[in-house]
Amino acid sequence: MRHKILSIRLLLALSVPVLVGSSCSRIEKEESVNDMPVDPRTEKLKLPEGFRAEHLHSPSENEQGSWVSMAFDDKGRMIASDQYGALYRLELPPIGSDSLKPKIEKLMIGDGTVLDSASTHGGMGYAQGLLWAFNSLYVMVNHNSNEDFSKGSGLYRLQDTDGNDQFDKVTLLKELKGEGEHGPHSIKLSPDKKSLYVVAGNHTDLPEMDAYRLPPVWKADNLFPQIKDPRGHANDREAPGGWIAKVDSLGQHWELISAGFRNPFDIAFNDAGDLFTYDSDMEWDFGMPWYRPTRICHVTSGSEFGWRTGNGKWSPAYPDNLPPVLNIGQGSPTNVVYGGDAKFPEKYRNAVFAFDWSFGIIYAVHLQPEGASYKAEAEEFISGSPLPLTDGVIGPDGALYFLTGGRRLESDLYRVYYGDQEEIVASASRKSNVKETEASKIRKQLEQYHGQARAGAVDFAWPYLKHNDRFVRYAARIAVEHQPVSQWQARALNEKDPQILTQAIIALARHGNKAQRNEMLESLMTIDYAQLSEPKKLDLLRAFELVLYRHGTPEPALKNKTIAYLDARYPAENNNLNRSLSKLLVSLDAPQVVPKTLALLEAAKDDKTEQETATASSDLILRNPQYGLDIANMLANVPPAQQTYYATALSEAKTGWTPELRDKYFQWMYNAFNYKGGRSYVGFVDKARKAALSHVPKSQFAHYNTMSGDSLLGGGGLDLANADSYKPQGPGRKWTVEEALPLVENGLAQQNLEQGKAIYAATLCKSCHTMEGEGGFIGPDLSQLGNRFTPKDILEAIIHPDSVISDQYAATIFHLKDGSSVVGRLTNENDNTYFVSQNPFAPQKLREIPKSQVTRTKESEVSPMLPNLINRLNPDELKDLMAYLISAGNKEHKVYTVSNSPDNNKK
Repeated sequence: MRHKILSIRLLLALSVPVLVGSSCSRIEKEESVNDMPVDPRTEKLKLPEGFRAEHLHSPSENEQGSWVSMAFDDKGRMIASDQYGALYRLELPPIGSDSLKPKIEKLMIGDGTVLDSASTHGGMGYAQGLLWAFNSLYVMVNHNSNEDFSKGSGLYRLQDTDGNDQFDKVTLLKELKGEGEHGPHSIKLSPDKKSLYVVAGNHTDLPEMDAYRLPPVWKADNLFPQIKDPRGHANDREAPGGWIAKVDSLGQHWELISAGFRNPFDIAFNDAGDLFTYDSDMEWDFGMPWYRPTRICHVTSGSEFGWRTGNGKWSPAYPDNLPPVLNIGQGSPTNVVYGGDAKFPEKYRNAVFAFDWSFGIIYAVHLQPEGASYKAEAEEFISGSPLPLTDGVIGPDGALYFLTGGRRLESDLYRVYYGDQEEIVASASRKSNVKETEASKIRKQLEQYHGQARAGAVDFAWPYLKHNDRFVRYAARIAVEHQPVSQWQARALNEKDPQILTQAIIALARHGNKAQRNEMLESLMTIDYAQLSEPKKLDLLRAFELVLYRHGTPEPALKNKTIAYLDARYPAENNNLNRSLSKLLVSLDAPQVVPKTLALLEAAKDDKTEQETATASSDLILRNPQYGLDIANMLANVPPAQQTYYATALSEAKTGWTPELRDKYFQWMYNAFNYKGGRSYVGFVDKARKAALSHVPKSQFAHYNTMSGDSLLGGGGLDLANADSYKPQGPGRKWTVEEALPLVENGLAQQNLEQGKAIYAATLCKSCHTMEGEGGFIGPDLSQLGNRFTPKDILEAIIHPDSVISDQYAATIFHLKDGSSVVGRLTNENDNTYFVSQNPFAPQKLREIPKSQVTRTKESEVSPMLPNLINRLNPDELKDLMAYLISAGNKEHKVYTVSNSPDNNKK
């Protein structure tokens, strides 16, 4: 049986095809320096030199759910929360103890009830943020109240008022409207320990605030033709997106600090008192020009980071939002913690640790002051596969504690420390090397004018609108915006310095009204565009956009004058300027925008340095097959982002078309469907296509509809993002072989093979495997599956893909001297170099790794085959799928014509 299971693993694995002529010897593995028994959970962790890890507890193995948040109380005990259940309190063993088993209790809350993971009224849990402060436990509940759990989303304060070491008083400080993975998240104590900071994702409504550092005048502010996500994500979510607020200990005074995020789970202060977060990407947008990778943001007073729904996200170059200090890459950010209290080497005590759930990486983000902000580098501090990281905190002992789990996955608690126990105690005390720059001092002076009108604010801030530091300019503009418009409106319109004028008009566009539109446009056109640097040109074009977006198109004379001013600069010398100019001129119906933009579209090349990331996408593919194979598919044929931008901008162009130009445009649309972007790519292109078709004469609609690829989208020719052919009906479950096998063995003769084929595609089998000549080619052909293996073999392989991984298909983890790691399939090697394939959709692309840079290697324990493929299926759907797999869709197959017995399909 073991041989048979191994065979089916080889057959079903989403394997990288063996390259013809490649052969390699088994890599020598680094010998363990410790003869003690190895815990497989800690063995899979990649740690920096000198660090050690301990596995302390597995909540999921003890029916305690999947833990996603934690904090330490004033007695050094840990409090943790199940994502969908109770709070727990742990007394942890000291580092290096003979027994690492903690003492755990489920907390009694309020009236003495314990929140049960099944159904108990009252209680407290579902927390994505926990903080011990002011002799209280603050809890950020992320859950809609229902009959099983009465506490809805919001910030709560738990107190022990009778001294029995249980929380008998529960106070709701603020109800929040929002739940789920983009709902309310974390809580942190301010550096002065006098207030709290809370963070929420973009599905959490911004409650009415008592004060606003960011003026509450936000809008979409984008002339780019709006396309909301074709798959429906966040389509009803408007500005300002995710947000961060400052709250007093009683929850009575709320002040908005920053907004414009997608979904930051956590925040952290460094020793200088500066705030940082790790914002998420929208992976479905990969390959699109508006895609933004996960990124580390320096959260300053009144900051805006430009998230808008669908394709409306702002460029990081726009002056009315701030750029990240570092683009990390693709992933799912969950936690941010500063290392100041860690008993680690100095460079790590001054680092911000950022957690990625999808690919199991803890980044140490090393910050260096630069101007009024920072520059940053990311180091792979800890990693593992799988390692779904949820939360982390520096404990009272100076160790880093972190959790894995979330989405009901297996959950574990780890402790990582430096050296042995004596080294920790003797480690250097907390010491910051963050030295404040002059630009940072100016920024903080300007921030004193944020949130309220103050005498002298305009005079103080005005000169800084032309400061050479972007963060200073931003802080100066926000300071001006907080003052009455009557104090600075005339000054803005009459300003002669081009940079100050640009920033002042941006402020006036945000706070002024339509009556000032013409004066604002006339003022902007006094600027000598040719004399500006590229960043100043971008700022100027953004000022034009804000005036036109917020206050509308002017009357014909001024409109034509504006067109003439902009058209003379189009096309420009680079992609960013051309993006801004194209959408401005399309919105103004400029006569020449169509032929000029189409000429650019035909020749456009993407900038190689655009949105450079700390981690290359190709390095993530084999760390987590569930997410990595999507990346692999995209990287095999990435869409041209600049061309896509032009095509989308032209979708709203109404004038200037000729039959020849339309032919070129709609032929590009047809060709665009050949690229592989994120899951929403096809839907975005199709929506732009349909918008463009709405401007075609009715008599020509059918012609251009066909030319632009309508035939590709009909009949399932393409996986149109907003029209999947089959969606599992469920309810699903976490299938086991023991539960699934009796369903199959009881007979499949009545199952629907057509639906089984649809489920085969919906569960992604078709993406990598061929069945009867249809499907992908990166995995083996499954057409003879039912003639070679038993139903039990097939279920074992689907449900437990990691159980047996053949050397032929296994990936290898290469640990490098710089602290990073590379995961891929070793295809060949010579005396000096490893040749590694990382993308199963492009196996011929090899990464060369010098052996001199490799400290050790280890075979990955993660199968390239996707896990949990069938967990969305109900019993009938699972039987349909199995009938199709076994019969290969052939109604004459014996599994379909004869009632099954355990021996029916054995060869």
